Amino acid sequence: MFDYSKLPIRNVLCLDMKSFFASVEAVERGLDPMETLLVVVANKNRKGSVVLAASPKMKELYGIKTGSRFFEIPVNNKQIHIVESRMALYVNYASKVIQILEKFAPYEAIDVYSIDESWICTDGTEKLFGNRWEVARKIRETIYEETGLPSCIGIGPNKFLAKVILDIEAKKNGIAECKYKDVEDKLWPQKVEAIWGIGKRMQKNLNRMGIFKVGELATTPLNKLKERFGVMGEQLYWHSWGVDLSPVIQDWEFEEEQKSISTGITLMSDYGGEDTEIVILELCEEIGLRLRQSFLQCKTVYLGIEYSKDIGGGFGHSHTMNDYSCISNQIYKECISLFRKYYQGFPVRKVSVAVSNLQNFDNLQLKLFDEENQRDLSLSFALDEVKNKYGKHSIFKGVSLFKNATAKERANKIGGHNK
Repeated sequence: MFDYSKLPIRNVLCLDMKSFFASVEAVERGLDPMETLLVVVANKNRKGSVVLAASPKMKELYGIKTGSRFFEIPVNNKQIHIVESRMALYVNYASKVIQILEKFAPYEAIDVYSIDESWICTDGTEKLFGNRWEVARKIRETIYEETGLPSCIGIGPNKFLAKVILDIEAKKNGIAECKYKDVEDKLWPQKVEAIWGIGKRMQKNLNRMGIFKVGELATTPLNKLKERFGVMGEQLYWHSWGVDLSPVIQDWEFEEEQKSISTGITLMSDYGGEDTEIVILELCEEIGLRLRQSFLQCKTVYLGIEYSKDIGGGFGHSHTMNDYSCISNQIYKECISLFRKYYQGFPVRKVSVAVSNLQNFDNLQLKLFDEENQRDLSLSFALDEVKNKYGKHSIFKGVSLFKNATAKERANKIGGHNK
Protein backbone atom coordinates (compact mmCIF):
# COMPACT_ATOMS: atom_id res chain seq x y z
CA MET A 1 0.00 0.00 0.00
CA PHE A 2 1.22 3.52 -0.80
CA ASP A 3 2.37 5.76 2.08
CA TYR A 4 0.27 8.93 1.85
CA SER A 5 1.51 10.44 5.11
CA LYS A 6 3.94 12.84 3.44
CA LEU A 7 1.49 14.12 0.80
CA PRO A 8 -0.36 17.43 1.24
CA ILE A 9 -4.03 17.19 2.20
CA ARG A 10 -6.03 20.14 0.88
CA ASN A 11 -9.73 20.90 0.82
CA VAL A 12 -10.36 20.90 -2.93
CA LEU A 13 -13.83 21.06 -4.46
CA CYS A 14 -14.51 20.35 -8.13
CA LEU A 15 -17.73 22.03 -9.26
CA ASP A 16 -19.69 20.93 -12.31
CA MET A 17 -22.75 22.75 -13.64
CA LYS A 18 -25.09 19.92 -14.62
CA SER A 19 -25.89 19.94 -18.37
CA PHE A 20 -24.92 23.61 -18.31
CA PHE A 21 -26.13 24.90 -21.70
CA ALA A 22 -29.37 22.92 -21.49
CA SER A 23 -29.98 24.02 -17.89
CA VAL A 24 -29.50 27.67 -18.81
CA GLU A 25 -31.99 27.35 -21.67
CA ALA A 26 -34.48 25.66 -19.33
CA VAL A 27 -34.15 28.39 -16.70
CA GLU A 28 -34.56 31.09 -19.34
CA ARG A 29 -37.87 29.45 -20.31
CA GLY A 30 -39.08 29.07 -16.73
CA LEU A 31 -38.68 25.27 -16.89
CA ASP A 32 -37.16 22.79 -14.43
CA PRO A 33 -33.67 21.91 -15.75
CA MET A 34 -33.80 18.44 -14.17
CA GLU A 35 -37.22 17.41 -15.50
CA THR A 36 -37.45 19.22 -18.85
CA LEU A 37 -36.80 17.45 -22.15
CA LEU A 38 -34.43 19.92 -23.84
CA VAL A 39 -31.59 19.70 -26.34
CA VAL A 40 -29.15 22.40 -27.44
CA VAL A 41 -27.83 22.04 -31.00
CA ALA A 42 -25.39 24.06 -33.06
CA ASN A 43 -27.75 24.49 -36.04
CA LYS A 44 -31.39 23.39 -36.26
CA ASN A 45 -31.28 23.54 -40.06
CA ARG A 46 -28.66 20.79 -40.39
CA LYS A 47 -29.66 17.18 -39.69
CA GLY A 48 -26.06 16.32 -38.91
CA SER A 49 -25.70 19.19 -36.44
CA VAL A 50 -23.97 18.26 -33.19
CA VAL A 51 -25.82 18.19 -29.87
CA LEU A 52 -23.94 20.58 -27.58
CA ALA A 53 -25.94 19.74 -24.45
CA ALA A 54 -28.94 17.70 -23.37
CA SER A 55 -30.98 17.90 -20.19
CA PRO A 56 -30.61 15.04 -17.69
CA LYS A 57 -34.09 13.78 -18.61
CA MET A 58 -33.14 13.59 -22.31
CA LYS A 59 -30.11 11.49 -21.41
CA GLU A 60 -32.18 9.25 -19.16
CA LEU A 61 -35.14 8.64 -21.47
CA TYR A 62 -33.62 8.88 -24.96
CA GLY A 63 -29.87 8.47 -24.54
CA ILE A 64 -29.28 11.86 -26.19
CA LYS A 65 -26.11 13.47 -24.87
CA THR A 66 -23.35 15.86 -25.85
CA GLY A 67 -21.88 14.67 -29.17
CA SER A 68 -25.10 13.05 -30.39
CA ARG A 69 -26.50 14.22 -33.73
CA PHE A 70 -29.64 16.18 -34.55
CA PHE A 71 -31.11 13.28 -36.57
CA GLU A 72 -31.00 11.06 -33.44
CA ILE A 73 -33.48 13.30 -31.61
CA PRO A 74 -37.13 12.09 -31.73
CA VAL A 75 -38.37 15.39 -33.22
CA ASN A 76 -41.98 14.18 -33.37
CA ASN A 77 -42.19 14.32 -29.57
CA LYS A 78 -43.72 17.76 -28.98
CA GLN A 79 -42.54 17.75 -25.36
CA ILE A 80 -38.92 18.03 -26.48
CA HIS A 81 -37.53 21.55 -26.72
CA ILE A 82 -34.88 21.83 -29.44
CA VAL A 83 -32.97 25.11 -29.27
CA GLU A 84 -29.92 26.61 -30.94
CA SER A 85 -26.93 27.54 -28.81
CA ARG A 86 -26.53 31.07 -27.43
CA MET A 87 -22.93 31.32 -26.29
CA ALA A 88 -23.11 34.92 -25.06
CA LEU A 89 -25.92 33.88 -22.70
CA TYR A 90 -23.92 30.91 -21.37
CA VAL A 91 -20.83 33.05 -20.84
CA ASN A 92 -22.98 35.51 -18.87
CA TYR A 93 -24.30 32.73 -16.60
CA ALA A 94 -20.78 31.30 -16.20
CA SER A 95 -19.61 34.74 -15.01
CA LYS A 96 -22.41 34.77 -12.43
CA VAL A 97 -21.27 31.38 -11.13
CA ILE A 98 -17.67 32.59 -10.77
CA GLN A 99 -18.88 35.66 -8.88
CA ILE A 100 -20.72 33.33 -6.50
CA LEU A 101 -17.59 31.22 -5.98
CA GLU A 102 -15.67 34.39 -5.09
CA LYS A 103 -17.98 34.75 -2.07
CA PHE A 104 -16.54 31.50 -0.68
CA ALA A 105 -12.86 31.65 -1.71
CA PRO A 106 -10.30 34.20 -2.92
CA TYR A 107 -9.90 34.48 -6.68
CA GLU A 108 -6.47 32.83 -6.67
CA ALA A 109 -8.05 29.76 -5.01
CA ILE A 110 -10.46 29.34 -7.94
CA ASP A 111 -9.22 27.54 -11.04
CA VAL A 112 -11.69 27.75 -13.93
CA TYR A 113 -11.23 24.56 -15.93
CA SER A 114 -13.96 25.19 -18.52
CA ILE A 115 -17.15 27.19 -18.95
CA ASP A 116 -18.99 24.77 -16.64
CA GLU A 117 -16.30 23.32 -14.36
CA SER A 118 -14.04 24.88 -11.72
CA TRP A 119 -11.83 23.84 -8.83
CA ILE A 120 -12.06 25.71 -5.54
CA CYS A 121 -9.60 25.37 -2.67
CA THR A 122 -11.40 26.19 0.59
CA ASP A 123 -8.39 25.93 2.93
CA GLY A 124 -8.66 28.52 5.69
CA THR A 125 -12.36 29.27 5.20
CA GLU A 126 -13.65 26.84 7.81
CA LYS A 127 -14.53 29.50 10.39
CA LEU A 128 -16.54 31.37 7.79
CA PHE A 129 -18.38 28.59 6.00
CA GLY A 130 -17.76 25.35 7.88
CA ASN A 131 -15.97 22.19 6.77
CA ARG A 132 -15.55 21.07 3.17
CA TRP A 133 -18.95 19.32 3.07
CA GLU A 134 -20.74 22.30 4.58
CA VAL A 135 -19.17 24.79 2.16
CA ALA A 136 -19.94 22.45 -0.77
CA ARG A 137 -23.62 22.41 0.23
CA LYS A 138 -23.66 26.19 0.65
CA ILE A 139 -22.08 26.73 -2.78
CA ARG A 140 -24.67 24.49 -4.47
CA GLU A 141 -27.54 26.15 -2.61
CA THR A 142 -26.32 29.67 -3.43
CA ILE A 143 -25.85 28.88 -7.12
CA TYR A 144 -29.37 27.43 -7.29
CA GLU A 145 -30.93 30.33 -5.38
CA GLU A 146 -29.24 33.01 -7.51
CA THR A 147 -29.32 31.36 -10.95
CA GLY A 148 -31.76 28.45 -10.79
CA LEU A 149 -29.03 26.12 -12.09
CA PRO A 150 -28.29 22.64 -10.68
CA SER A 151 -24.72 21.66 -9.87
CA CYS A 152 -22.68 18.88 -8.28
CA ILE A 153 -19.38 18.87 -6.39
CA GLY A 154 -16.56 16.39 -5.91
CA ILE A 155 -14.31 16.73 -2.84
CA GLY A 156 -10.74 15.53 -2.54
CA PRO A 157 -7.30 16.27 -1.08
CA ASN A 158 -6.10 17.31 -4.57
CA LYS A 159 -7.53 18.35 -7.93
CA PHE A 160 -7.37 14.90 -9.50
CA LEU A 161 -9.31 13.07 -6.81
CA ALA A 162 -11.87 15.89 -6.57
CA LYS A 163 -12.43 15.67 -10.34
CA VAL A 164 -12.53 11.86 -10.44
CA ILE A 165 -15.04 11.50 -7.62
CA LEU A 166 -17.12 14.22 -9.27
CA ASP A 167 -17.33 12.13 -12.43
CA ILE A 168 -17.93 8.71 -10.85
CA GLU A 169 -20.17 9.62 -7.89
CA ALA A 170 -21.10 13.28 -7.43
CA LYS A 171 -22.83 13.62 -10.80
CA LYS A 172 -25.31 11.04 -9.50
CA ASN A 173 -25.44 11.98 -5.81
CA GLY A 174 -24.85 15.75 -5.83
CA ILE A 175 -21.81 15.73 -3.53
CA ALA A 176 -19.18 13.00 -3.05
CA GLU A 177 -15.73 12.76 -1.51
CA CYS A 178 -12.66 10.63 -2.12
CA LYS A 179 -9.87 10.68 0.46
CA TYR A 180 -6.51 8.98 0.02
CA LYS A 181 -7.74 6.04 2.10
CA ASP A 182 -10.69 5.62 -0.32
CA VAL A 183 -8.60 5.21 -3.47
CA GLU A 184 -8.44 1.42 -3.37
CA ASP A 185 -12.20 1.04 -2.82
CA LYS A 186 -13.54 3.86 -5.00
CA LEU A 187 -10.94 4.37 -7.74
CA TRP A 188 -9.40 0.98 -8.42
CA PRO A 189 -12.61 -0.85 -9.45
CA GLN A 190 -13.26 1.74 -12.19
CA LYS A 191 -12.52 1.02 -15.84
CA VAL A 192 -9.53 3.04 -17.05
CA GLU A 193 -11.64 4.91 -19.61
CA ALA A 194 -13.86 6.24 -16.81
CA ILE A 195 -10.93 8.20 -15.37
CA TRP A 196 -10.32 11.82 -16.26
CA GLY A 197 -7.38 12.23 -18.65
CA ILE A 198 -7.64 8.80 -20.29
CA GLY A 199 -9.07 9.03 -23.81
CA LYS A 200 -10.01 6.31 -26.27
CA ARG A 201 -6.54 6.04 -27.75
CA MET A 202 -4.86 5.64 -24.36
CA GLN A 203 -7.59 3.21 -23.30
CA LYS A 204 -6.80 0.97 -26.29
CA ASN A 205 -3.07 1.13 -25.56
CA LEU A 206 -3.65 0.18 -21.92
CA ASN A 207 -6.06 -2.60 -22.88
CA ARG A 208 -3.41 -4.09 -25.18
CA MET A 209 -1.16 -4.30 -22.13
CA GLY A 210 -3.89 -6.18 -20.24
CA ILE A 211 -4.82 -3.12 -18.18
CA PHE A 212 -8.59 -2.63 -17.98
CA LYS A 213 -9.17 -1.40 -14.41
CA VAL A 214 -7.48 1.42 -12.50
CA GLY A 215 -6.32 -1.12 -9.91
CA GLU A 216 -4.46 -3.01 -12.63
CA LEU A 217 -2.83 0.25 -13.67
CA ALA A 218 -1.73 0.89 -10.08
CA THR A 219 -0.06 -2.52 -9.81
CA THR A 220 1.80 -2.18 -13.13
CA PRO A 221 5.50 -1.37 -12.53
CA LEU A 222 6.21 2.34 -12.92
CA ASN A 223 9.27 1.74 -15.13
CA LYS A 224 7.15 -0.33 -17.53
CA LEU A 225 4.62 2.51 -17.93
CA LYS A 226 7.39 5.10 -18.35
CA GLU A 227 9.10 2.96 -20.97
CA ARG A 228 5.83 2.59 -22.90
CA PHE A 229 4.31 6.09 -22.52
CA GLY A 230 7.12 8.35 -21.27
CA VAL A 231 6.08 11.19 -18.94
CA MET A 232 2.41 10.37 -19.53
CA GLY A 233 3.01 6.85 -18.21
CA GLU A 234 4.42 8.24 -14.98
CA GLN A 235 1.41 10.54 -14.58
CA LEU A 236 -0.98 7.62 -15.18
CA TYR A 237 0.78 5.60 -12.49
CA TRP A 238 0.59 8.33 -9.82
CA HIS A 239 -2.99 9.18 -10.71
CA SER A 240 -3.97 5.53 -10.26
CA TRP A 241 -2.79 5.92 -6.66
CA GLY A 242 -4.67 9.23 -6.30
CA VAL A 243 -1.50 11.31 -6.25
CA ASP A 244 -1.58 14.78 -7.83
CA LEU A 245 0.84 17.56 -6.84
CA SER A 246 -0.50 20.24 -9.20
CA PRO A 247 -0.96 23.61 -7.43
CA VAL A 248 -4.36 24.43 -5.96
CA ILE A 249 -3.58 28.13 -5.50
CA GLN A 250 -2.97 30.04 -8.76
CA ASP A 251 0.05 32.30 -9.22
CA TRP A 252 -1.38 35.12 -11.31
CA GLU A 253 1.88 37.08 -11.26
CA PHE A 254 3.41 34.64 -13.72
CA GLU A 255 2.94 35.81 -17.28
CA GLU A 256 4.11 33.68 -20.17
CA GLU A 257 5.37 35.48 -23.22
CA GLN A 258 2.96 35.11 -26.13
CA LYS A 259 4.62 33.17 -28.93
CA SER A 260 1.97 33.18 -31.64
CA ILE A 261 -1.51 34.33 -32.61
CA SER A 262 -3.78 32.15 -34.73
CA THR A 263 -7.30 31.90 -36.07
CA GLY A 264 -9.16 29.67 -38.49
CA ILE A 265 -12.51 28.51 -39.76
CA THR A 266 -14.10 25.27 -40.95
CA LEU A 267 -16.28 26.23 -43.89
CA MET A 268 -19.91 25.18 -44.18
CA SER A 269 -19.39 24.04 -47.77
CA ASP A 270 -16.56 23.47 -50.25
CA TYR A 271 -14.92 26.70 -51.46
CA GLY A 272 -13.03 27.40 -54.67
CA GLY A 273 -9.84 29.42 -54.87
CA GLU A 274 -11.41 32.86 -55.34
CA ASP A 275 -13.79 32.51 -52.39
CA THR A 276 -11.02 31.06 -50.24
CA GLU A 277 -8.94 34.18 -50.85
CA ILE A 278 -11.78 36.29 -49.42
CA VAL A 279 -11.80 34.12 -46.29
CA ILE A 280 -8.02 34.46 -45.99
CA LEU A 281 -8.39 38.25 -46.13
CA GLU A 282 -11.00 38.19 -43.36
CA LEU A 283 -8.79 36.02 -41.15
CA CYS A 284 -5.80 38.31 -41.75
CA GLU A 285 -7.95 41.29 -40.72
CA GLU A 286 -8.66 39.53 -37.43
CA ILE A 287 -5.00 38.64 -36.89
CA GLY A 288 -3.90 42.23 -37.57
CA LEU A 289 -6.43 43.61 -35.10
CA ARG A 290 -5.30 41.20 -32.38
CA LEU A 291 -1.66 42.08 -33.00
CA ARG A 292 -2.29 45.81 -32.66
CA GLN A 293 -4.48 45.36 -29.59
CA SER A 294 -1.62 43.43 -27.96
CA PHE A 295 1.02 45.97 -29.14
CA LEU A 296 2.79 43.22 -31.05
CA GLN A 297 4.37 42.83 -34.48
CA CYS A 298 5.02 39.58 -36.32
CA LYS A 299 7.71 38.48 -38.72
CA THR A 300 6.58 34.95 -39.64
CA VAL A 301 3.24 34.21 -41.31
CA TYR A 302 1.66 30.76 -41.62
CA LEU A 303 -1.19 29.60 -43.87
CA GLY A 304 -2.91 26.24 -43.48
CA ILE A 305 -5.41 24.79 -45.97
CA GLU A 306 -7.40 21.57 -45.67
CA TYR A 307 -9.22 20.22 -48.70
CA SER A 308 -12.67 18.65 -48.83
CA LYS A 309 -13.10 15.25 -47.14
CA ASP A 310 -13.62 13.69 -50.57
CA ILE A 311 -10.15 14.85 -51.62
CA GLY A 312 -8.25 14.77 -48.34
CA GLY A 313 -4.94 16.40 -47.57
CA GLY A 314 -4.01 20.03 -47.91
CA PHE A 315 -0.94 22.06 -47.06
CA GLY A 316 0.57 24.28 -44.42
CA HIS A 317 3.49 26.61 -45.13
CA SER A 318 5.06 29.64 -43.50
CA HIS A 319 7.21 32.54 -44.66
CA THR A 320 9.39 34.92 -42.69
CA MET A 321 9.20 38.55 -43.85
CA ASN A 322 12.13 40.92 -44.05
CA ASP A 323 10.60 43.26 -41.47
CA TYR A 324 8.17 43.05 -38.59
CA SER A 325 4.60 44.16 -39.21
CA CYS A 326 1.17 44.45 -37.59
CA ILE A 327 -0.59 45.60 -40.77
CA SER A 328 -3.34 43.25 -41.94
CA ASN A 329 -2.74 43.90 -45.64
CA GLN A 330 0.92 42.88 -45.38
CA ILE A 331 -0.01 39.67 -43.59
CA TYR A 332 -2.65 39.04 -46.28
CA LYS A 333 -0.11 39.54 -49.09
CA GLU A 334 2.16 36.93 -47.52
CA CYS A 335 -0.74 34.48 -47.12
CA ILE A 336 -1.95 34.98 -50.68
CA SER A 337 1.56 34.44 -51.98
CA LEU A 338 1.68 31.12 -50.10
CA PHE A 339 -1.83 30.18 -51.23
CA ARG A 340 -1.19 30.81 -54.92
CA LYS A 341 2.11 28.98 -54.75
CA TYR A 342 0.83 25.77 -53.15
CA TYR A 343 -2.90 25.63 -53.92
CA GLN A 344 -3.73 22.73 -56.26
CA GLY A 345 -7.23 23.79 -57.24
CA PHE A 346 -9.09 21.33 -55.00
CA PRO A 347 -12.21 22.30 -52.98
CA VAL A 348 -11.23 23.91 -49.66
CA ARG A 349 -13.01 23.11 -46.37
CA LYS A 350 -10.77 24.65 -43.67
CA VAL A 351 -8.53 27.73 -43.57
CA SER A 352 -6.05 28.66 -40.81
CA VAL A 353 -3.81 31.71 -40.45
CA ALA A 354 -1.17 32.18 -37.77
CA VAL A 355 1.65 34.60 -37.03
CA SER A 356 4.71 34.01 -34.88
CA ASN A 357 8.18 35.40 -34.26
CA LEU A 358 6.51 38.22 -32.30
CA GLN A 359 7.95 41.30 -30.67
CA ASN A 360 6.51 44.29 -28.85
CA PHE A 361 6.38 47.65 -30.58
CA ASP A 362 6.31 51.24 -29.36
CA ASN A 363 5.69 54.59 -31.02
CA LEU A 364 9.37 55.06 -31.88
CA GLN A 365 9.45 51.78 -33.79
CA LEU A 366 6.27 52.70 -35.65
CA LYS A 367 7.85 55.97 -36.82
CA LEU A 368 10.49 53.92 -38.62
CA PHE A 369 7.84 52.58 -41.04
CA ASP A 370 8.05 54.03 -44.57
CA GLU A 371 5.44 56.51 -45.84
CA GLU A 372 3.14 53.89 -47.40
CA ASN A 373 3.21 51.70 -44.33
CA GLN A 374 2.67 54.73 -42.10
CA ARG A 375 -0.50 55.49 -44.08
CA ASP A 376 -1.70 51.88 -43.84
CA LEU A 377 -0.90 51.83 -40.14
CA SER A 378 -2.73 55.09 -39.47
CA LEU A 379 -5.79 53.75 -41.28
CA SER A 380 -5.57 50.48 -39.34
CA PHE A 381 -5.48 52.27 -35.99
CA ALA A 382 -8.36 54.53 -37.05
CA LEU A 383 -10.47 51.46 -37.92
CA ASP A 384 -9.39 49.85 -34.64
CA GLU A 385 -10.78 52.86 -32.76
CA VAL A 386 -14.14 52.43 -34.47
CA LYS A 387 -14.16 48.71 -33.59
CA ASN A 388 -13.12 49.37 -29.99
CA LYS A 389 -15.93 51.90 -29.60
CA TYR A 390 -18.74 50.14 -31.46
CA GLY A 391 -17.62 46.50 -31.45
CA LYS A 392 -15.03 44.63 -33.52
CA HIS A 393 -17.68 43.63 -36.08
CA SER A 394 -19.10 47.15 -36.51
CA ILE A 395 -17.15 47.68 -39.72
CA PHE A 396 -16.22 45.22 -42.48
CA LYS A 397 -14.32 45.28 -45.73
CA GLY A 398 -16.57 45.35 -48.79
CA VAL A 399 -15.63 41.77 -49.75
CA SER A 400 -17.27 40.58 -46.54
CA LEU A 401 -20.64 41.34 -48.16
CA PHE A 402 -19.99 38.77 -50.89
CA LYS A 403 -22.06 35.57 -50.81
CA ASN A 404 -19.33 33.23 -49.54
CA ALA A 405 -17.63 35.64 -47.15
CA THR A 406 -17.66 34.51 -43.51
CA ALA A 407 -16.90 37.57 -41.37
CA LYS A 408 -20.53 38.63 -40.87
CA GLU A 409 -21.57 35.10 -39.92
CA ARG A 410 -18.63 34.70 -37.52
CA ALA A 411 -19.59 38.05 -35.95
CA ASN A 412 -22.67 36.34 -34.57
CA LYS A 413 -20.74 33.49 -32.97
CA ILE A 414 -18.59 32.88 -29.91
CA GLY A 415 -16.13 30.00 -30.07
CA GLY A 416 -17.73 28.90 -33.34
CA HIS A 417 -21.22 28.76 -31.81
CA ASN A 418 -24.20 31.11 -31.99
CA LYS A 419 -24.23 33.99 -29.55
